[in-house]
Amino acid sequence: MIVNAVQQRIEDGTYPPGSMLPSETELVREFGASRPVVVRALDLLRQDGWIDSRQGKGRFVLGRPASPDQRQRERRYAVLEDDERAGSTLLAAGEMPAPPRAAAALNLEPGTPVVARRRVIAIDGVGPVELGTAYLPADLADGTGVGSADVLPEGLLRHVASRKRVRFDHVSERISARLPDAEEAQLLQIGEGDSVLTVLLSVCDRTGKPLLAVDLVLPASRHDLEDVYPLD
Repeated sequence: MIVNAVQQRIEDGTYPPGSMLPSETELVREFGASRPVVVRALDLLRQDGWIDSRQGKGRFVLGRPASPDQRQRERRYAVLEDDERAGSTLLAAGEMPAPPRAAAALNLEPGTPVVARRRVIAIDGVGPVELGTAYLPADLADGTGVGSADVLPEGLLRHVASRKRVRFDHVSERISARLPDAEEAQLLQIGEGDSVLTVLLSVCDRTGKPLLAVDLVLPASRHDLEDVYPLD
């Protein structure tokens, strides 16, 4: 929410290039968020090139990054690409009504039947690094193993592409920071006061039609976005 709001204000000129951003205290008050969540959101904006931080002076607006589409293409998410045989625990799979976030990412009405696959992914010596739920429209999921408890050794994208003869072309994403709920904190092995990143992905074909949505929760303490690896 904070990341998207600040990006929008930079793009519409509310925060013009060269201007100073409101202080952390002002943003905490405006958004009703904790200071760690605000600090993390500002750090994300700095990493993505929207703002700059100057020691002892504050944070200043740089403007919209020059190549945001290239940056999106360079990110990679394990829940989409990785072999499920190592470091992945399947939590649930099957048909369900599309929750509002997934419905928005797929351009569907909330409650439309979709097939969901929820997993938590861990790295040895680090701990859980992604909690992700993938959502496919029911017709696209038909004939795939997305709704079953079977392991997908080739990864989610390749599995769907090979069985449905679709081509995934690009990913759009919305990133924000917040506190986890109790279940997320337990699954990610973090405290309920630790901030998380939320990433809503729409995986689209060449025409821009969303074919697959993924709702991710990432422990902020284990992720800079530089660590969310590039897409192949």
